[in-house]
Amino acid sequence: MQYPFLKTSNRSIDRAYRLAVATLTANILPFRDGILETEKPVIIAGLGYDTPWTRDAAINTWNAGALVCPEVAANTLKSVIKRQDGGYIITGEYWDRIIWAIGAWQLYLCTGDKDFLTLAYEAVGNSLSFFEKTEFSEELRLFRGPACYGDGVAAYPDIYAKPGKSGIIAFAAECRELCDDSGVGIPMYSLSTNCLYYMAYIIADKMAKELGFEEKYAAKAESIKNAINKIFWNEQKGTYDYFFDKFGGCDYQEGMGISFAILFGIADHGQRESIFTGFKTTPYGIPCVWPSFERYNLPDGSGFGRHSGTVWPHIQGFWASAAAQSGKYGIFDKELILQVENALRYYQFAEIYHPLTGEMYGGRQENGKGIVNWRSEPYQTWSATALLRNIYTDLAGMKFSPEGITFAPVGSRLAASVSLTGVKYRSSVLNIVIEGIGDKIASFRVNGCERPPFIAKDETGEFDIKITLG
Repeated sequence: MQYPFLKTSNRSIDRAYRLAVATLTANILPFRDGILETEKPVIIAGLGYDTPWTRDAAINTWNAGALVCPEVAANTLKSVIKRQDGGYIITGEYWDRIIWAIGAWQLYLCTGDKDFLTLAYEAVGNSLSFFEKTEFSEELRLFRGPACYGDGVAAYPDIYAKPGKSGIIAFAAECRELCDDSGVGIPMYSLSTNCLYYMAYIIADKMAKELGFEEKYAAKAESIKNAINKIFWNEQKGTYDYFFDKFGGCDYQEGMGISFAILFGIADHGQRESIFTGFKTTPYGIPCVWPSFERYNLPDGSGFGRHSGTVWPHIQGFWASAAAQSGKYGIFDKELILQVENALRYYQFAEIYHPLTGEMYGGRQENGKGIVNWRSEPYQTWSATALLRNIYTDLAGMKFSPEGITFAPVGSRLAASVSLTGVKYRSSVLNIVIEGIGDKIASFRVNGCERPPFIAKDETGEFDIKITLG
């Protein structure tokens, strides 16, 4: 893996970056599954795992893998799809499979691999069709399913913990009388998952355009966007609710959900401003869900659910990107430095941290015998790639499109100078130096010549890019 070298005016950021790259590298292992015919290197979920997970595969590719290890990222994405009924389809937990589309699209943007794009377009189209038949509500115009990251019952109110088991999927088997008849049927429509379906439709149309096929998903994307804003937007609270269901729903704050709503353009300007005005955070970063569900509380106030109240770095990374995209640079700086400090405290990127102490903390959750403390998995890949995302996408400002890279760096007060060298993009190598603080590009020079802040997909060779902010 040839990764870009980072040097900034902030030594802590530099050290955390090296640790993040080391974590990603250490979590690349030989693996065979899906449509991989032989063992090939893939990105696994972390030191506590020996396989990729579909959502981890997509997130790690989206965050960093597509840029720094594209062949490995492609293997990873291929390992979680299969042939079914003569075509490709995405596998994994049913509610978070569709996030694969985002990882696949990012991989194409970074590589231009049309063969992979053809495969990806088929897998995304077949998967959307499958879930339209099994988990889509014609009445609500939304897809059923738990939150993207929330496979544990600690992400949900008491009724979903009735079976007493740790996985939300147990509800479908043991509380069948409460489920819908179609598909798996867990009667929940979550914000993050429906934001992902919206983006999958957008991406499917973009894939079709690149391949010269008919673009046929725009109306479905717009329908879901409208439904999200109708069902989830809470005018009184000025933010999006967590999920909707027949038991009364939940108006808690879902960190991943509000991040996606902003990043994907589902929230308009007024909604974004409202979210950033009233969002809830903790001393160690934005929590996955806030508040924590009451059954996990302890008398001294130190108890939080594994999937509610705790700080997950991969969600911090998305929230930081949402803040950067919205011009909320103080929020970006805070979440970035908290990621750095949390990692350097233990010299690793843990899966989860305690929101009040910053300790590695797996949270409390049912295990079949009651509520117990779980462990925070060590050296978690998507925690590391979250930081890499905030370096590449935000500090360096690289925004990928089918045409090339547009630069819009965050002039962070944490680092008045940023140097990112050896960035491999298609047939070019980029050496990027950014100086100054601010949100405006005062000067963009390539090999000494002033030009617009853009590198086209078909440019070849080595480019020394000097960006001055002001």
